[in-house]
Amino acid sequence: MAVALPHVQRRTRLPHPVAVQNISVLGILRKNIGKDLSTISMPISLNEPINLLQRLCEELEYTELLDKAATLSSSMDRLMYVAAFAISGYAATQYRIGRKPFNPLMSETYECIRPDRGFRFLAEKVSHYPNVMACFAESSTFTYRQTYLGKTKFWGKSLELITEGQSHIAIKGHQDQYTYSRPSSWLRNLVTGTKYLEHIGEMKVQNHATGEYAVITFKEAATGSTSFFSSNNNNAMHRNNVVAKFFDCRGSLIRQVEGKWSDSLSEVVGPDQYAVIWRCKPPGIPDYTDYYGLTSFAMELNEITSLEQGKLPTTDTRCRPDQRLFEQGQVQEAEDEKVRIEQFQRERRKQFESIAKPWKPLWFELVKDEYAPTGESWQYKGGYWESRETGQWPRDMLQLW
Repeated sequence: MAVALPHVQRRTRLPHPVAVQNISVLGILRKNIGKDLSTISMPISLNEPINLLQRLCEELEYTELLDKAATLSSSMDRLMYVAAFAISGYAATQYRIGRKPFNPLMSETYECIRPDRGFRFLAEKVSHYPNVMACFAESSTFTYRQTYLGKTKFWGKSLELITEGQSHIAIKGHQDQYTYSRPSSWLRNLVTGTKYLEHIGEMKVQNHATGEYAVITFKEAATGSTSFFSSNNNNAMHRNNVVAKFFDCRGSLIRQVEGKWSDSLSEVVGPDQYAVIWRCKPPGIPDYTDYYGLTSFAMELNEITSLEQGKLPTTDTRCRPDQRLFEQGQVQEAEDEKVRIEQFQRERRKQFESIAKPWKPLWFELVKDEYAPTGESWQYKGGYWESRETGQWPRDMLQLW
């Protein structure tokens, strides 16, 4: 990707701090125990001013780990940094508890061009039922794509966030092809106590070119007298622990990385000896909790800079009126727009059904994928950046709002 773009001065705060505090959604949740909440319309006051397509881009905050991997001659070293990147995608979630991103409309898109980080990114909602998003990013050192299917279920005291689909990374200059899928996340103590988020389970990062792989274990918080449920102020030390074990193609353990997905990761280089390979960046501003707990990178995602001005398609998330109003603190106006937009989408879907015309996304297509568990994945088919350059967008682009 050879693109010469100017430096952009980006904002450090949202236009308006959190407009609605102390939100209770238990009434809605209790009526839907065990159901997929992603299919249920929620009050806009439960949202954060970020879209799920933008959340997918937020997972790329630490692409310098992939840049580092591209410089390494050892395939095991490259695997270690790719695994660290996979873990780093969770880092920003520690600051955001109890709010949900906006759910994209069908055919909604989001682009992100970051000359300072060396990549460009495109995402699109490719299926409404089930709720599926696809994204693609590229730089001079890597390509990244993800098929994302998210579900949310309430189990009485906890909210389970289920992520299906797969991420795929190719490191340029090498033959490496990496894949991984994500474990479930849990929002705890919804009824009583202090809410907290934890990611639990295993993630396997596989290098299909070499047969090497990493098994990453996201550990559940300790229980007992030093658990989350006690009043011990030292409980933070028992949270967010992660261990990554690295194996060669014969299944022999080669190395180990330990740390916290919310803080840092270190390679174990000897008895009680560690070498730090990644550190989480601080939120960026002291009063970040007044701005939905967004990090500096997240606050930049919905901004329209000189890079986007006059260049965006009408389907881009930045053009979405309800999310823009909510970001500006106009909650009731945003709620009214959300209701209107959702009704407009329902009418549009009925129109497609009435003429038996299948709805198709513009920029991604479902194709065979030898690395995907299902044998297929949503992949970028090209054309977006060329249309952006000329300003000639497809005539069948939908009006979303």
